[in-house]
Amino acid sequence: MAREAFGARFVGAEGFLDTPTFGLPPHFTAEALCDCVRSWEEGRLQVRDFDEPIRASRAAYASLIGADEHRVAMGTSVSSAIGLVAAAIPDGSRVAAPRGEFTSVTYPFAAQAARGVTVTELPPGDLEDAAGDFDVVAASVVQSADGAVLDVDKVRRSVAGSRTITVLDLSQALGWKDVALPWADVTVAPSYKWLLGPRGVAWMSLSRRMIDALTPHAANPYAAADMWTSLYGLPMRLAADARQFDASPAWFSVLGAGLSLVWLASLDRAAVQARALELANLLRAELGLPPSESAIVAWPAGPAAEGLRRAGIRASVRAGATRVGFHLYNTQEDLDRLVDALGRWRLA
Repeated sequence: MAREAFGARFVGAEGFLDTPTFGLPPHFTAEALCDCVRSWEEGRLQVRDFDEPIRASRAAYASLIGADEHRVAMGTSVSSAIGLVAAAIPDGSRVAAPRGEFTSVTYPFAAQAARGVTVTELPPGDLEDAAGDFDVVAASVVQSADGAVLDVDKVRRSVAGSRTITVLDLSQALGWKDVALPWADVTVAPSYKWLLGPRGVAWMSLSRRMIDALTPHAANPYAAADMWTSLYGLPMRLAADARQFDASPAWFSVLGAGLSLVWLASLDRAAVQARALELANLLRAELGLPPSESAIVAWPAGPAAEGLRRAGIRASVRAGATRVGFHLYNTQEDLDRLVDALGRWRLA
C-alpha cells in the first residue's frame, strides 16, 4: 500500500525498515526512471538530458552538508571516491579508523600498505580523542552495523591546529540526519541508501587542500571544464574545481539520484530527523535500550530477518544483530507491527 510522506508518494513503505541497506525512491523518481528507460528503448534518449540532474544533484549535496558546490565531485561509489584520497596521502601515513568500520572506508587505505600506510582501529571515544595524533582520520558519521554515532564536534576539536586529514563517510547519516560539515576535508555519501536514489552515484566534498593534493586518476570528458569541447585530443582541459574528479556518470542512476536528492534538500531537515529519531527511540524503549541520536537500531537477539519478513517487516542482519532503520516514510504503524512481531516471538 502506498504512503504519503512530506508531500511525496512511496509505494513500498509499509513495513519497510531496511533503509540502511537501500532506500525507497519517491514515486516521481521511479516514474521518471521508467520514462527514461522507455526513451532509451525507443531511441529518443538525449545525452544532454543528464546535464541538469548532474548539476542539480551536486548543488543539493553541497546544500545538505553546508559546503560550496564547487567543492563537490560526483563519483560512482564510496570506496572509489575514498580510493582517490587514499592514493594521494604520503608514504608512511598513519590512518585512524573506528574498530569494526565499514570496509568501504578502511579498505582503500589498507590497500596502500606497500607504501607504508598503516590503519589503526580505535574504540569509540578513543578515536575522537586521538584523531589529531594521526595523519588521517577516516570514519562513518553513523556506523552501518549498529547505528553508533561519531562525535564529530569532538573530532573537529581534536584535529584543530593539526594537519590531520578528516574523511567522513555519510552513507548512513545524510538524508535523515541534519548535518553541517563544511570544515571536513572529505565527506562522501552514496545515493542508494538514505538519499533515496539508485545505486551507482556518490558525491564527495573536498577541502581546497585536498583538491590540490588529489590526482584525477579517472579523468574523462565529464571532468573537463567543458565536456563537449574536450571529447578528443590533448592536452587535458580539466575543470579547475572539484569537478575535475568527476567520474563518467551512469546515466539512469544520475537521473534518479538527482531527482531524489534535490527533493530531500528542499525539506525541513530538522523535521525529517525528528521523525526518524522519535520512532527509533520508541523502539529502543520497547527493547530496554537507552535512547540514542541514531535512526538505526540494532539488537543481538530476536527473530531472523526472514521471520520479520513473514510478519510484513523488512529488516536486515549485520554483525550478528538484527538491524532496522527509520526514515521519513516510516510511521507509528511500522513500529507497532515490529513490536507486535517481537512480542509474538518472545511468547513462542
